[in-house]
Parts: sequence; structure tokens; C-alpha cells
Amino acid sequence: MMMVAGEQRLFAGEALGAFIAGSHWDEIPRALRHEAKRSLLNALGCALGVAWDPAVETAVRVMAPFSGPERATVIGRPERLDAMGACFVNTIAANLLDYDDTHLETVIHPTAPVAPPLLALAELRGFSGVEVLHAFLLGAEVECRIGASVSPGHYDRGWHITSTTGVFGAAAGCARLLGLDARQCWHALGIAASQSAGLVENLPSAAKNVGMGNAARNGLLAALLAQAGYEAAPAAIEGPLGWARAMGDVPEPSRIFDGLGMHWEFGRNTYKPYPAGIVFHAIIDAGLDLRQRVPAEAVESVIVEGDQLLLDRGDRIVRTARDSRVSIHHCVAVSMLRGAAGVGEFEAPAVQDPALAALRAKTRARLDPALPRGAARVTLRDTAGREHVSLVTEPRGSAGCPMTDRELEAKFRQNAALSGREGEAGSWFDHIWELEGITNLAHFVRSFASSPR
Repeated sequence: MMMVAGEQRLFAGEALGAFIAGSHWDEIPRALRHEAKRSLLNALGCALGVAWDPAVETAVRVMAPFSGPERATVIGRPERLDAMGACFVNTIAANLLDYDDTHLETVIHPTAPVAPPLLALAELRGFSGVEVLHAFLLGAEVECRIGASVSPGHYDRGWHITSTTGVFGAAAGCARLLGLDARQCWHALGIAASQSAGLVENLPSAAKNVGMGNAARNGLLAALLAQAGYEAAPAAIEGPLGWARAMGDVPEPSRIFDGLGMHWEFGRNTYKPYPAGIVFHAIIDAGLDLRQRVPAEAVESVIVEGDQLLLDRGDRIVRTARDSRVSIHHCVAVSMLRGAAGVGEFEAPAVQDPALAALRAKTRARLDPALPRGAARVTLRDTAGREHVSLVTEPRGSAGCPMTDRELEAKFRQNAALSGREGEAGSWFDHIWELEGITNLAHFVRSFASSPR
């Protein structure tokens, strides 16, 4: 996939390396800069909300004995780990509840694997808010463009695309923050290509989060190795035996090259109002709508229709909280029976609720290939034999119905409350919205640490 630009033949990594090293902050649209702050607000809140979750505690306990002497903050916790350990755990936390942001076309969650290594470097080396925001935007853009070049086949054949492309985003962002030149950035991406992994089969398990954490720390490692002189093959991303083809895809070059630096894939980022897979949000909105028309006790049966991705991810038996966050049936049940779809609706007590289980059992899933990704049609038959239909094509949080800054603040506050930190939310808002004016982010990052319980 060498690209001809005039008379020069560019490799994918070469073009992206030049983009990373050559970008200027004053050329980035103001709206995109603000989007970067929205993404950080969302990710930090998601990580804070699960700081004391057993999965996060286990990750900290496993990583702690191997951490080096230079220590960075673990969000919401008293422990400090080295940069690789901290970004590994913070990425797990940011993604744990399926509450993070989404680039819908690729189903990449851009921020979780990219922001944590940048925040760790900023804390340890004193980078500014502008430097971190700029590096984050570049990393997320590289991640989304590489993902778009192999979508949808990459995800469809079982690669967890946030983990597999997140390593490129983390490498790109860290390379920029560390001041690597274009060639070093190119090598950082090539090194990252050898460290890309993550499986869709593992989505209902903690192994999914290991892939996410590895994307963050392996991206940081790739940038540090490139800074120290390590090199990679020129076509490590797209070559005959490179990343894309080894994983089964012939990449589409235009999705990497076209409009690079002018059209921003990251500008299509969206945020979740519900802690569930993004393709289930239309089901929740439809269920909330139907709840206003039909009492839950009058539901005879429910049919949910959507695209193949919706069925592949969500037509499952619900046994655990993780299952519930990617379940068509559970999303119908909580929205219709409880009229809510917050964190509590996807925890173990909700999974075990007999009333929710009964409504899940009345729900069936069916393919409608005409519906776009992210849309759903829910058809409810009541006990009197009447049908009620709700079609949602632009659910809350989607590009067509985006969450506002105030809604993101409310979501952050709710997550902070889960860790007993709601009282600090206002101060964090002030700092995040004014991040460009902070010359050293170390104090800001450390403010997310906590005292021992």
C-alpha cells in the first residue's frame, strides 16, 4: 500500500510519521481541540468510577511488584506504578464498563488506550496541557485512520479493533509528546505493529481488558524504543507480511492518506449515555419509548431487529454483569422494566433479578440488513395482541444526537460519586475545560489519586 504523492512513494507509516511530527497546534480547528477535552473528561470519569472494582484492584496487585522506581498516578487509587504499569491499569479502568467513547464506523473506543500513557508521561516529565491535547488528537486520529483502512473485515474476523489499533494510537501520541522526528515516529508505528493483539471472543471476560491495557503500554514502549534508536520495516503496517495482511486484510490506502491533517476521523467521535456496547443504545432508547406506551406487565413478546453486528455481539445468554453490557435482551429488560440504564442496571444484582430475567426470556433478536449500524427497531406485542413499534436510528450520544458538555459533566459526576469523589468534580471540570492554559499537568494528574481506604 505504498501511496504515490507527486513523484514520491509513501509508505503508510511514513505518511503518518510525517503527520505526527509535522502537525501544528494552531492549525487544528478549535472545535476539535474542544473535542479532545470532552474525550479526556469522559475517560477520566469512566476510570474514576471503577477505581475500586475487583478487576482494577487485581490489575494493580499484579503490576505492582514489577514497577520501576519512577511512579505515576493510578486514577482513583492510592498506589503509584511506573508509567507502563499505570497506563495499563488506567486503560483497563477507562474501558471496564463499556462506558467510553466510540468511533462508530470502526467501533473503536479511541481514548482509553491513548490518553493514559500520555497522562503518565505528562505527570513524570511535566508536559503542558496543550502538548498533551495535541499528542492525544494525533494519536487518536492515527488509531481511527488505521482502523478505518481495515474495517469492517478486521473486527468481523475476530480482532478487537480498539486493542489492535489502540497500540498505534498510543505509539503515535507518545512519539509526538516525546518529540520524535518524522522518521522516529514512522519506526514507532512499525514497532507497534508487532505488538498488536486483542480478540472479540474475549469481550465478555477480563481478558478483553488485558488487550486494552497492553495497547497502551506497548504503544508507550514502541515510542520509547524508537526514541532510543530501534527501527522497524518500512511497510510494517501494510506490507505483504505486515500487520494488516497478517491479520487478514488488504488495507484501503485512501482511509489512511486522504485528507490527512485536514479531515479528522476523530471528529466523528461519540460518547455513551449508557454503560453498554454502543450498538445497544438504540435498543435502550426504543425500550424507554415503549415503556411510556405499554406497562411492563403487559408485555407478551419483544422482537429486536438490527444489523449483523448487533446480532453477533448481543444475541447471547446473560450470566454475568459483563454479559449484560453486551446483551440485546438485557437492554430491552432494564429500559422497559426499570426505565433506566445506568451502571446499577448492568451489575450482578440486576442480572439476577427474576423480573428482568423473565423479560429477557420474552425477547428475540432478528436480522434486518437494511438498518444501519447503531440503529434498532423494537416491536412489542402486548397481552391484548396489539403491536407497538419503536425505530431508533440516532440514539442518544450518537453523531446525530450528541451529548452536550453539561451532559458529559453530569455523567462524570455520577462516575465520581461511585468512588466517593463527587465533591471534587467541579474543580476537575474547571481544569479540564481550561487545560490549554496549564503549563505543567503533573499536579492535575496527581489530583486523581486517592487516600487508602
